[in-house]
Amino acid sequence: MIKPDGRLSLDPGSQDQPPRDACGVFGVWAPGEDVAKLSYYGLYSLQHRGQESAGIAVSDGSRIVVYKDMGLVAQVFDESVLNTLRGHIAVAHCRYSTTGSSVWENAQPTFRATSSASLALGHNGNLINTLELASLVGGEDGGFGGRATSDTDVLTALFAASASDAGAIDTGDPGAAANGTGQPAEPGVERAALAALPRVQGAFSLVFMDERTLYAARDQHGFRPLVLGRLAAGWVVASETAALDIVGATFVREIEPGEMVAIDERGVRSFRFAVPAPRGCIFEYVYLARPDTAIAGRSVQAARVEVGRLLAAGHPAEADLVIGVPESSTPAAIGYAQASGIPYGQGLVKNSYVGRTFIQPSQTIRQRGVRLKYNPLRDAIAGQRLVVVDDSIVRGTTQRAIVAMLREAGAAEVHVRISSPPVMWPCFFGIDFASRAELAAGNMTVDEIRESIGADSLGFVSLPSLIAATTLPADRLCRACFDGEYPVTVADGDRGKHLLEPAVAAAEAVG
Repeated sequence: MIKPDGRLSLDPGSQDQPPRDACGVFGVWAPGEDVAKLSYYGLYSLQHRGQESAGIAVSDGSRIVVYKDMGLVAQVFDESVLNTLRGHIAVAHCRYSTTGSSVWENAQPTFRATSSASLALGHNGNLINTLELASLVGGEDGGFGGRATSDTDVLTALFAASASDAGAIDTGDPGAAANGTGQPAEPGVERAALAALPRVQGAFSLVFMDERTLYAARDQHGFRPLVLGRLAAGWVVASETAALDIVGATFVREIEPGEMVAIDERGVRSFRFAVPAPRGCIFEYVYLARPDTAIAGRSVQAARVEVGRLLAAGHPAEADLVIGVPESSTPAAIGYAQASGIPYGQGLVKNSYVGRTFIQPSQTIRQRGVRLKYNPLRDAIAGQRLVVVDDSIVRGTTQRAIVAMLREAGAAEVHVRISSPPVMWPCFFGIDFASRAELAAGNMTVDEIRESIGADSLGFVSLPSLIAATTLPADRLCRACFDGEYPVTVADGDRGKHLLEPAVAAAEAVG
């Protein structure tokens, strides 16, 4: 395993951060292909899902090599690095931390050696019984990999321990799960994963591998997306269909909730480890997924445009121009303009190169906050009554800065429209929302939020309208951040981004 220097990734400012998803995952099984470069481009298309670290693991059939570091995909990998990653199987990952700090030790894919094989794993989601799983693994450091403090590392340790000695962990009958032909799972990582997965609770879309086989698994609720694609001579699994497009793979189907697939020279084998109870995250349609992705058969772009139309019907405004906060709000702004008859135009320019950085900004720059990311087109907005469409309000500080910026640029009126309902509850299934005490809508009325951000008017799309735009029934969607109805109960002890760090610190102190 190649280990860099473990630099920290620093945020470029203290302004309000948008909702962030846990990660993007990508896996490929393709003899004869340059799987490292396929993975690089797959990660590039998933960069929006995680900007703190990136990694690729490859296997040539006899050995797994992992390379990972802090930073964006293009910062971590170059031609020379990719040329060292040779093989026909790969697992790749880009991370935003929801459990465990943003440090090299928590970058993914994670790695473990077992008595029968090695294991590399990437995870998108958030587990809600991490402490229970960690107690199953045991060990003098709590089962963690050195200073690693992520739920992913605990999951990897659990799989590896079960693969090394299936009898050491009481996870059920490791040979009970059968594939579509009725054949039991094979010994090693395959059987170990199927033995352990029924014990794992929460949100997880996994890609992992041993030296010879690529695996993918999705929790029984299917909180996070995971899809299967076909190459001319291989297979791809990825968080979003957009990642299939960029590597030339054809969409085959979604990995089903409660399903694990194994991919090798025999093709794709399917196993069922849990009864499916689909509750896909509705926020994927609002913000998280790329607009050129499809989820559950619905184009994300089409869903967002429809939300904009419904937002215009529910919250009209007398205005001269509709603008979106780039880029995720653009489709909804277009829909709002179409339904309202108000012209759509560009009023804000986004700096596409602002992301995670290793350079700590000066206090002066940090105070400029959102101006690092957006700049107004003064000629377009001066004297205009604006409808400004944004995807969500978390704390409200970003919208406050945008409204002030537009007024300084000469806007006559600023009417803010939000293409999601008020975010009133935290997420425990893979989105790093603020705590309820920090959420604007958890503590203020709509009019109080309007006054706080300085807008002339404020309107949120209704939850029924957002659900309708997805074309899925309400009971197939997780809506907890909007209505507080969690599909799974989360114990207080299993909450918190830094849940595992006290245990690792205590183990280091004893050592």
